[in-house]
Amino acid sequence: MAVGNNPNSPRQKMINLMYLVFIAMMVLNVSSEVLDGFVLVEDSLHNSIDNSMQRNEIVENELKKSYDNNPEKVRVWYERGLRVKALSDSLYNYIQDLKVQIVKVADGSKGDVLDINHKDDLEAASRIMLAPISGQGRKLRESIETYRKTMAGMISDPEKTKILESTLSTTVRKTGINTRTWEEAMFENMPVAAAVTMLTKLQSDIRAAEGEVITNLLTSVDVGDSRVNVITAQVIPESRIVVSGTDYKAAVVLSAIDSTQQPTVYLGEGDINRIPPEDRGVFSIRTSATGNFTAKGRVEMMGNDGQMMVRSFESDYMVIEPSATVAPVKMNVLYTGYDNPLRIAVPGIPNASVSASMTNGVLLDKGSGMWEARPATAGTPAVVTVNARMADGRVVQMGSTSFRVLPLPPPVPYIAYKDQNGTMRKFKGGSIAKRSLIEADGILAAYDDDLLDAVFTVVRFELNFYDSFGNMIPQQSPDTHFTERQKAEIRNLPKGKRFYVSRVVVRTPEGSEQALSTTLEVIIN
Repeated sequence: MAVGNNPNSPRQKMINLMYLVFIAMMVLNVSSEVLDGFVLVEDSLHNSIDNSMQRNEIVENELKKSYDNNPEKVRVWYERGLRVKALSDSLYNYIQDLKVQIVKVADGSKGDVLDINHKDDLEAASRIMLAPISGQGRKLRESIETYRKTMAGMISDPEKTKILESTLSTTVRKTGINTRTWEEAMFENMPVAAAVTMLTKLQSDIRAAEGEVITNLLTSVDVGDSRVNVITAQVIPESRIVVSGTDYKAAVVLSAIDSTQQPTVYLGEGDINRIPPEDRGVFSIRTSATGNFTAKGRVEMMGNDGQMMVRSFESDYMVIEPSATVAPVKMNVLYTGYDNPLRIAVPGIPNASVSASMTNGVLLDKGSGMWEARPATAGTPAVVTVNARMADGRVVQMGSTSFRVLPLPPPVPYIAYKDQNGTMRKFKGGSIAKRSLIEADGILAAYDDDLLDAVFTVVRFELNFYDSFGNMIPQQSPDTHFTERQKAEIRNLPKGKRFYVSRVVVRTPEGSEQALSTTLEVIIN
């Protein structure tokens, strides 16, 4: 068998290997015209970078100007802008240093990135970027990924974020069994001219990303501002009704005000009555006479365009004489031995700033403008005096009201019972069913009109029955309940017969006993 004709012989293997090397050399043999084309692309990229840097500088200057005019409002965006520029410059300069290193490997220590001699060198880029230990490709990829993530986090628009992430992507499209990394796809067997041009393209993308982010930061300065086409001055008074001798107070603001800028406020005509900045637009006008008045002035504030905005304002207010409202809630007099409810109010003054006192008794504040008057002696007037604490701390007497003081009137005795529908009723004399009487508990006492809710307790009473000879048979109860003997007498009464409830004695709210003169006539129905 001839060895030379065996396809697996060492000689045949050598021939096949040489063929593969030849094919590879043919593929990698880049023409000089193609390499010169990279130079043209490089020049175009440099022009693009220069334009981006000029645009970025304009936006950065606008952001700096906004910060100088209003540091409190723009500080966070300005500081982010400084960080963006610092990160962009750092990555840009790092890529520029890689370009210099690649060119010096190809052309020697005097190699010039702007004038490359060995544009077709296929090893220089790999040595710098893909060397097993010192290769810079992996570091560059990680730096781009960190930069991309940081820049994307500063853009609020999701669509712009996607564009930025796509531009600075380090993802390698997988085809077949291709498992190359981003740095291998970029620099493996890559001519120097092509490698330098691709690095310049990265620099151009970085400057474009920097501009996008800084523009977004400048836009974000006013993102929370209200977009309006009319800005007017507004007066917010503490009250439009002012008591004579006190101050009319109001705050002047712009309806589209920027809280980080304090406008200048002038009261009246001219520049004499300027409100101090520390008062934050709050002014006072001393009042001395009653009637309707108008507070006028103007507000000045610097706009975002550097122009001074001037807005006039005016507000009407009313000055009244000191007055107070003291009204009994349920009656027109005050009663001894009873907590008389009163409502006390002063127009234009909050309840918390109103105080009151009373002669011939005690006045208690129950909150929300409600008070309780407890007069001491019947027959002596009780005078309620009302004071109000003004905003400046002064206490002003607003008025006084005199009340008659009377003892509590006697209540009316009655029998509480349920009608045929189960509804509680008050029997105060007349006809009533015997069953309702037997089921009733006893005698109670209260006021007829329910205007007074004083509580009286029956301590004893008497039922007067009459026999067939007209003799009265009294039956006493030691408390408010019917006794068993009284109920037995009621059961024995035929229809049409009657008896009387008399000698009712009650305990008043103040603890004393009071005999009622009222007698109830009860007719068995």
